[in-house]
Amino acid sequence: MALKHAQPGEVVHLQPLGAAFAAARTSALVKSDRFEAVRLIVPAGTSIPSHKVEGFVTLFCLEGHVVLEAGRDIDLRAGDWIYLERGAPHALRGIEDSALLLNILFD
Repeated sequence: MALKHAQPGEVVHLQPLGAAFAAARTSALVKSDRFEAVRLIVPAGTSIPSHKVEGFVTLFCLEGHVVLEAGRDIDLRAGDWIYLERGAPHALRGIEDSALLLNILFD
């Protein structure tokens, strides 16, 4: 269920996936030289190893439950939003099947 890149002014629906979660894959919504938006899929029991990116990061948990490891463990559940400074090391662990909106802002 890959999402195509959104065009300026186009509405993208990011409602919970529910029963469709099993077929969902991480999808780039927008990618430019200044900004990237991704619907990030993190199934329960999986991890994204520690890494860092050059831009400022925001994560908005659309559904599920993940633990963000960023100097400490931070629970993120549906409706939670967090901001990370550029270059901050971080990792994710899926506690429940989860979908997040990841935004990266580049200088």
